[in-house]
Amino acid sequence: MRLISFLPLLLVARVRASAFATFTHQAFPEYGIRVKLFLENTTGFCDPAVRSYAGYVDIQARHLFFYYFESRSAPESDDVLLWFNGGPGGASSLGLFMELGPCTVTSENTTEINPYSWNSKANTLFIEQPVGVGFSYAEYGQSIDTTEAAANDIAAFLAIFFESMDGLKGRRLHIAGESYGGRYVPLFASQIFDNNQRATQLGITPINLISAIVGKSIDLLTSLCCPNKTQEMAVAIFFSYTITSYYDMQCGITSPNVRPIQTISNCVQMKTILPRCKKAIQAHCIDTFDIINCMAAESFCGEALMTPFTLTGKSMYDMRTECIGEVTDTLCYPITKKIAAYLNSSPIRSILGVPLAPALPNITMANMTVNALFSASGDVHQTSTGHLAALLDHGVQVLLYAGSSDFICNYVGIERLARGLEWSGQEEFAAEPLRELLVDGVAVGEMREFHGLTFASVWNAGHMVPHDKPAEALALINRWLADGRLSGTRK
Repeated sequence: MRLISFLPLLLVARVRASAFATFTHQAFPEYGIRVKLFLENTTGFCDPAVRSYAGYVDIQARHLFFYYFESRSAPESDDVLLWFNGGPGGASSLGLFMELGPCTVTSENTTEINPYSWNSKANTLFIEQPVGVGFSYAEYGQSIDTTEAAANDIAAFLAIFFESMDGLKGRRLHIAGESYGGRYVPLFASQIFDNNQRATQLGITPINLISAIVGKSIDLLTSLCCPNKTQEMAVAIFFSYTITSYYDMQCGITSPNVRPIQTISNCVQMKTILPRCKKAIQAHCIDTFDIINCMAAESFCGEALMTPFTLTGKSMYDMRTECIGEVTDTLCYPITKKIAAYLNSSPIRSILGVPLAPALPNITMANMTVNALFSASGDVHQTSTGHLAALLDHGVQVLLYAGSSDFICNYVGIERLARGLEWSGQEEFAAEPLRELLVDGVAVGEMREFHGLTFASVWNAGHMVPHDKPAEALALINRWLADGRLSGTRK
């Protein structure tokens, strides 16, 4: 990515003494972008071998922070991959510094190169959203509490960003996210697609949206995969496709590395209560949306299906392990504390152009205030399957993947969701058999695909597949970017 030397009449850019370039577009008068210019010349930030940028999307008094890393292969022609973590309230810095970014944080003041970074063959963009997440902030206490509102911000930012950066107009874009990203990604992609319908009238080159990629997310239906107040209430909703998956994950043999973890008596009790849960969820959360009764059904089903799991002490993000630390503090991964300390240090903030504390307080990897706002608004109870189906029917490819050891957003429920998704290829997709997912000739999971939709599970991986199985995750994503499929010829 290069900053442009010539701007069309509708685009305004100026370089400030603070080493930011600013961009605006008259089609989005409330929005502007500040890009830190000198990161490309700064050694020691994440990966000095590639050009990197950081900056803010300014929406009046709201400011969303982003990172951008050029591809290690062909930055002038490789696709752009936009990544979101979930929550709601989860920082995309987790994905960057723990999973798929160019470097991994190893201590509060050091990083090491990640050889399995997804910028191997893609220009990668990470956005901290909504305000309150990561380095994103608001000056007067403004907040966002719905994905629809967030979608407007993201779509406007991308329109200006692709217009502003040299060579990005018309570049292929893939939107990816994990966990509550299953709510974010379908709505953000849909808003971008809808904006494209009037892009020409606005003087904007339409964004070349190719695919939506959702990792380990039952949020498509939806649920909180970043816990709210307690582990017991971490799951906000169990819809018809997924409600039984929590029983299956605890009481069934669902993959080579996931064995039953509950007693027979617990499993019998859970199985007995499943029909009642299904009926209540269907009546109050699907057939009609009655938030009071829907929440009551959630509470009842959560107590029946989640409490036995939390009593095991296992991590909801990886059933093979114990949760380390308080889930709302560490997300069961101690590295999250190191990432926060690294980003809160004054030298790193200075490099990134971020206000120093106390002007911008120290950040955490999960903002529970944002989480509570989305819960209170009812956003966490909404379905995103309609958006996902519409994207497929409008030619946008969709990849759903999950780790086999993830409990909270488990692959059993996601596979059922994929088969039940109502789109033009539903019957053909559901009729396709599960096949081995191969990497270098070795089976690492299972997959099913037809036309624009692909589902894949990765064995021996938890909630954060690129963290647990980095080589396999990179092979999967590179194959997807190149061919829009994971094996064979797409039907």
